[in-house]
This record gives sequence, C-alpha cells and structure tokens, in this order.
Amino acid sequence: KIETASKGEIFFPTSMAFLGPNDILVLEKNTGQVKRILNGTVIPEPLLDVNAANKNERGLLGIAVSPKISINNINNITKKDIDSKSSNTTYVFLYYTQSKEKDGTDVTNGTGPYGNRIYTYDLVNDKLVNPKLILELPISPIAIHNGGKIKIGPDNNLYLVIGDIDSGSKTENLKEGKDPDGSSGILRVTLDGKAVNPIFGEGRYLEKYFAYGIRNSFGIDFDPVTGNLWDTENGPQFGDEINLVEPGFNSGWRKVQGVWHYSDGAIGRKFYAMNALTNFSGKGKYSSPEFSWNNTIGVTDLTFLNSKKIGYNFENDIFVGDFGNGYLYHFDLNKDRTGLDLNGSLIDKVANSDLEIR
Repeated sequence: KIETASKGEIFFPTSMAFLGPNDILVLEKNTGQVKRILNGTVIPEPLLDVNAANKNERGLLGIAVSPKISINNINNITKKDIDSKSSNTTYVFLYYTQSKEKDGTDVTNGTGPYGNRIYTYDLVNDKLVNPKLILELPISPIAIHNGGKIKIGPDNNLYLVIGDIDSGSKTENLKEGKDPDGSSGILRVTLDGKAVNPIFGEGRYLEKYFAYGIRNSFGIDFDPVTGNLWDTENGPQFGDEINLVEPGFNSGWRKVQGVWHYSDGAIGRKFYAMNALTNFSGKGKYSSPEFSWNNTIGVTDLTFLNSKKIGYNFENDIFVGDFGNGYLYHFDLNKDRTGLDLNGSLIDKVANSDLEIR
C-alpha cells in the first residue's frame, strides 16, 4: 500500500537522498533550494539555496550523499584538511545549472548560466557549507537534455549522466561533430572530479567518459548483487529505454534509438549500421536496450530495491518510474543479471501497446 511520508511545501522536486531512515534531502528545481524532511516534517529553512538557472530542463537536478571520503580517491586533499573535518562529517554532492545572478535570470532577462556544475558540500549543523566545485559541464542555449542524476558507485567514484544538450559532439555518434565536450554520456570521476582509468583516451572530457551516445536520462543505479550500472534513456517520440551500461557502452544516439531506426541503415528491430557509429578506435561498443517502449512514456528514475521490506520477491529487483502516466514499473532480472526476465508478449523486449505497458 501507499503511505504518505511527508506533507509540506516542496516545489518542483527533482531528486532526493536519504541521510537516514526518516531523514531526507529533497531538491527544488527552480528555487535552487535543498529542503530537509525530518521524521515526516519539512524543515522550513532550507539547508542551502543556490542560484539556479531554471529555463526548460535546467535547474537543481541531482544529489548524492557520502558519509565519508576515501583518502585514496581525493588527489589534492591535505593532512590539514583531514584533521579539520569531523569523522562523522557527511558530504553532499549537487548537480545544478548555476546562474550568474539570482534564480531564473536565464528566463527573465536572458543572462546565460555559467554551466552545469557539480559541487561538494559539508553538512554541518543543518547547513551545507564549504562548497567546492569539482566538475564543470557544458550547456546549450535551448536549455534541454541536461540529465543531472548522480550516484556514488560501489568503487567509491562519482557517476553522473548528462544528455546531448543539442551540442553536436562526437559522443552523439556524429563523426564530423565536435570533440567530446562532456555531453551525451555517463561520466565517471573521483570524488574530487578527477578522471578514473580512462576508457576512451586522454583529454579534458574524453578521459572521464564511462559511456556515451545517450540522448537524455533521469535514472542511473547500481545492481547491489553484481555492481553493474543500469540506466534509463529518453527517446524523442519513441524508444524510451532501459540499458545495462558496461564500461565503454555506446547507446547509439543519434543514429539509433530504442530498437527502431532513427535514420537510414537500420532494418526492422535490429541495428545493422555499425559503421555509422563512433567507436573511439574500437573502445566503444554499441549494445541494444534491455527493454524499450514503443511510444515515449517519459521514463524517469531507476533504482534497485536492496531490501526485503516489501517481500523477498522484490529484493534486488529494478523499479522504474514514468512521467507520462505516473506509473511505477517492476522488473525481475535474469539468472546472470545481465538482462531482464521477460516473458509472454514482452519476450521481444518491447512494450508495443498500452496493454503491454500495464
């Protein structure tokens, strides 16, 4: 059954993170405020209020919480820094489009934002303090496909997803496009924003890519059993996806989306035009989605339920939400947890109708 966890004034929430069982941080997209819900009550005073650009899909978008930072993952931390921090300090990471002025000036007077940025903060006495910019990402004038979901992986590195922002980068499988600019992919960095074991090569942004060819996404999470990364991806008017994201994964955008062709060279439900894709000297590998929807549903977040709280049948399974219908979807994984356990009319990995969606 559904129970109300909290009532109070929260406007346009985008993401949330748990500090404890009854202690939640919630982001407001347009106000740039981080709200705290403690034992079901929204604390009136925000923990933080940043200047958020909020035109279209810009805003305060993603949050991740770390109870501690591994010294091995911090390249420029000093002994003084370590000594100055309490052993029980909580670190909060925020992804947002930073306005040059107050909230929404990109809408009210057209002032361009600084960019999509990730900051880390210390949580001290109900405030987020000591901001540190760890990663700066691009934006585009049309203010779409900023992604924004961030997660700390089992390797204690930070993973983030950003859409194509209409940038025309080679990471959108445009062979004549711009060099990789930090868009259209899942990036992996240390907790202070440095590259981790580059997959595709060296370069300011290229070395940070874990996966590419992603149109836009609002959901990434790690399988608690295998540690594998999964994501959701938003199609244009078709082909929303669920993907298993292995290192070097190419999701295919803009050449293919879902299991349908987006341009000439794809036949039926199998994509054949591999020579149309950017593969970074063979280091990138295209993989078809593990599931897709015929008509776009506005797929949102994805999470694994690492709990038996609602029954053993749901433990470590995938749950996915959508914006278009307000539905929550449940998926079992196959035996080796590299795909979804589908049967009946979904054996083709596609929801072709409203009946199959339900």
